[in-house]
Amino acid sequence: MPAQTRPIRLRWPTVSVFPNGECRMPLSILPMAENDLEGVLALWSETEGVGLNESDTLEHLRAYLDRNPGLSLVVRDGEQIIGAVLCGHDGRRGYLNHLAVRPEYRKRGLGSQMVETCLASLKSIGILRCNIFLFAGNDLGEQFWKRHGWSQRSDLQVMQRKCSSE
Repeated sequence: MPAQTRPIRLRWPTVSVFPNGECRMPLSILPMAENDLEGVLALWSETEGVGLNESDTLEHLRAYLDRNPGLSLVVRDGEQIIGAVLCGHDGRRGYLNHLAVRPEYRKRGLGSQMVETCLASLKSIGILRCNIFLFAGNDLGEQFWKRHGWSQRSDLQVMQRKCSSE
């Protein structure tokens, strides 16, 4: 399935007009592409509550995008990446990882629109539920997710192991 290339229009006025009369190009939500990855990694590394590890390399992220074409998203203000989220699935459940929006662009609905776009894309390919992983103590993140209808599963706990002993 080819990646979607048409911008997704945002729900609020998209042209920013500043007091000095400067106008900026519209904000656009676009499928994440390989050439976005360096900017996305920079955004994530600067975002509190997003933890990067050995799986967050250019090579691993390229493979993730190839396995989940058109699902992960970026938000651009002109050429600058101001938001991003990884979205994928295992054939049964969807997963959202590393949702981030630059602090100066928050409270505009960008995170919400990325999440809703991801959920609609997952639903369109037959995925009925989606999971997120949230660091314990990430109160800001927890508030965001709960405000958008996500609930904590008290009957499950996450366990993890590296695939190699190295």
